[in-house]
Amino acid sequence: METKPTEESLGVVDSSGLTDADWHEINKLKQVFKHGGTSELKKALKALSVDPTQYLRVIAAFFPDLVREAIKDSMAEQGMTEEDVRELLRKSESPARDQ
Repeated sequence: METKPTEESLGVVDSSGLTDADWHEINKLKQVFKHGGTSELKKALKALSVDPTQYLRVIAAFFPDLVREAIKDSMAEQGMTEEDVRELLRKSESPARDQ
């Protein structure tokens, strides 16, 4: 069963990592929903999704736990763990070795 958004549910829960551009999109989404309802919100979200990185930051601001769990589930489907990601980050932060 899909839950319909309300103005109250469009509150930012986690603002960490948001840029000024993200805040602009968040405020735009709130206005779109306030004046156009769910159907217009869906259109605005689809338009925002052309930039997957910003889309993820904005959606995670509203629903951090849901996004975190979705990412973990997707990683698990690919056979990756959080430790695998940490290892990749460690490797990417290490200085390149001369060969």
